[in-house]
Amino acid sequence: MTYAEFLQRTAFSKAEVLGLAHGTLIEDAPADGLPSLPAPPMLMVDRIVEAEHRGPQGRIAAEYDVAIDAWFFQCHFRADPVQPGCLGVDAIWQLIGFYAALRGAQGAGRALGAKEIEFSGQIRPYNRLVRYEIDIRRYAELAETGAAIAIGTGRVLVDGEPIYLVKDAKVGIFKNIRYADYPLPSAHSVGGIMAR
Repeated sequence: MTYAEFLQRTAFSKAEVLGLAHGTLIEDAPADGLPSLPAPPMLMVDRIVEAEHRGPQGRIAAEYDVAIDAWFFQCHFRADPVQPGCLGVDAIWQLIGFYAALRGAQGAGRALGAKEIEFSGQIRPYNRLVRYEIDIRRYAELAETGAAIAIGTGRVLVDGEPIYLVKDAKVGIFKNIRYADYPLPSAHSVGGIMAR
């Protein structure tokens, strides 16, 4: 699809989500690149089922099909398989970054934190469907740096029951930080504080 078509979309299939993760979805992607989704196995989303915005606010919702043989059930924990809660939190950050891409943000996305995280349930191998619902309370582009920020509160539901709440999750989109020449050493091959 073209970049103009991407910016108008409100839903994405599994193949399209994978295409974005692998950098093959958009044929005329901007030179600075788009905030991308991680590739499997870290990709925690199968479908984007809703995306909308009104001014600086918006909403995004997605689904993930639970698989009995998912990699995390094999190791977390032996004789007590449960999806790590941090993966549900990461899914919220993944989707906020995706939302920023739909708004036109260019660059690489980075999770910046969350105010509060509450777990009231768990995801087990015989659950069927995880749903993520995120209300974006603020999206802004910073003209002086070309960076963007999105902040939203996300809920994780499993088979219709709310189990996680992630309040004011923040994602920043930054230009000129990609490490595209991995595994070769380069200016971006060492981490640490981003503002240097």
